[in-house]
Amino acid sequence: MSDINELKDKVNTKTLNMVLLSIATAGIYLLLWLYKSNQKINETTKIKVVDDTYVIWVAVCLGWSGALSNLGDVLFDSLSGILLIALNALYIVWAFKAKNALSEYALNEHKIDLRMNGFYTFFLNIFYVNYCINDLPEEQRKQLILRGQTTQA
Repeated sequence: MSDINELKDKVNTKTLNMVLLSIATAGIYLLLWLYKSNQKINETTKIKVVDDTYVIWVAVCLGWSGALSNLGDVLFDSLSGILLIALNALYIVWAFKAKNALSEYALNEHKIDLRMNGFYTFFLNIFYVNYCINDLPEEQRKQLILRGQTTQA
């Protein structure tokens, strides 16, 4: 059985830092985080969330939506908006796949019933997944207390 902190230590991103970096980089940090963390989640959970082609399509939507925005043409602005909606849909799909992988990993490897909120997964997607990864050790502690067990030192 692996250590409950393994995934948290591999991802190693505080959620507040993630939000601030995402704002500072106009969303590019989220793409970089997704690429890096998707690989680490796949390795740790042994469940393939998505492959690299999926992340490339996220990058395509992000890049082209930014390139086509504010060109002054209604067609390009509309296409940019459509690509932005597609980008958000790809992030949401990834978040739900990661949610399922994390829940299965927590149950199979650590006997934790990790119940991630679907509403938060939909609206906060990547940020909420990162928060739940960081919260895994605390969730294990809570469930051990509820079962009447103590944590091992």
